[in-house]
Amino acid sequence: MTFRILVVDDEPAIRAELEEALQEAGFATQGAGNGSSAAGLAQQQSFDLCLSDVRMPGSGGIELLRRLTEASPETMVMLMTAHGELDTAIEALRLGAVDYLLKPFRHEELIAKVKRLAEHRRLVLENRNLRRTLDAEVPRSIVGDGPSIRKVLETVDRVASLPTHVLITGESGTGKDLIARAVHDRGSRAKAPFVPINCAAIPEPLLESELFGHVKGAFTGASEHKEGLLKTAGEGTIFLDELGDMPLSLQAKLLRAIESREIQPVGSTRRVQIQARVVAATHRDLRELARAGKFREDLYYRLAVVEIPVAPLRERREDIPLLANHFVAKYARELGRTVQGIARDALALLAGHDWRGNVRELSNAIERAVIFAASEQITAVDLPEPVRAAVPREPDYQVNLQLNLREATAEFERAHILRIIEQCGGNKRKAAKLLGLGVTSLYRKLGSPIGNAEM
Repeated sequence: MTFRILVVDDEPAIRAELEEALQEAGFATQGAGNGSSAAGLAQQQSFDLCLSDVRMPGSGGIELLRRLTEASPETMVMLMTAHGELDTAIEALRLGAVDYLLKPFRHEELIAKVKRLAEHRRLVLENRNLRRTLDAEVPRSIVGDGPSIRKVLETVDRVASLPTHVLITGESGTGKDLIARAVHDRGSRAKAPFVPINCAAIPEPLLESELFGHVKGAFTGASEHKEGLLKTAGEGTIFLDELGDMPLSLQAKLLRAIESREIQPVGSTRRVQIQARVVAATHRDLRELARAGKFREDLYYRLAVVEIPVAPLRERREDIPLLANHFVAKYARELGRTVQGIARDALALLAGHDWRGNVRELSNAIERAVIFAASEQITAVDLPEPVRAAVPREPDYQVNLQLNLREATAEFERAHILRIIEQCGGNKRKAAKLLGLGVTSLYRKLGSPIGNAEM
């Protein structure tokens, strides 16, 4: 696929020289003499890159960058500026430019940068197609890109294909069940059964039968043989939700089953081999329960070989806009509503609310707002009263429902990185350290090299 470049410069000779050099390197080009003409062309045609001078009569490069970011977000923008205008270049990066060139520059430098951007675009398109294929097979349900959720997902990826048992902890409503499902789906057991059971919702006698099975006549009502879920899961995963509410007597039997990898159905003298991996979750402090004699300490240590703590939503507010974006799109589609966004006043209230019910509460609030929204945007009056009473907090990210979830995540990540770079006075090595990234990874997440690391 040909990489198409829009070259914008008010000096015809320079514009022609740049186009010739780019064409000789194998790129397709089209020229424009000012920002207004370039914006008009971008509305009529599709360009991969816009290479523009900063200073031009009328509409300059910065204004063109703003217009393209809004009207043609798929078009990357690289600006050409003089050495004395470095602040302008940094401002351009903050506004979304992928790179800049300081005048005077050699054609070789330009071609090298454009080739890197072309390769980046090729990889992005390949990855997008791959993700579409994967998403069709296993829908992505974990939304968020803050440091906390990234750490959770890194742990999930690390343990997914291991036989190790996993304990997921966190407040109710934080999405522990989704993390458990991700541990299963991202590992070697993905094609085997995923069997969930809520230990708090089933009375003790029935819970024992559900987990271990029973034989016909084992108790009143046992009219036929029943295979336990630990056996039904096969080589897959059994998810024990609300493990902290499991009775002590069953905890001992579960520990024995995990250690011996065999179970004994209720009413049977025969032991049955099991192969399932156990993933458990709880909103309770199991160590505190163990100290109080209400939970077996040995079972805790057996399951918590890998413990994945999930932070409450109030401690990862950077994920609220992405989650809100996700739920608006989800409920608008399911309810047949035309809601397409969230007004800034509503987003500020969402960002300021404490979300004691975590992601579940946010989901319910957005569903209600989608139902009652009087326009295509959710406003403050559409939100539940407890959310309207929150102290407004300026969100770190403006929801844009024209983007799909992957694009919104990439946009948020890039904006966050650029804000940190700005706070570090342009020093990308310092910014990378604060973000927990290597400098090379920082460049890659921005989409291309953006200058000297100490700039």
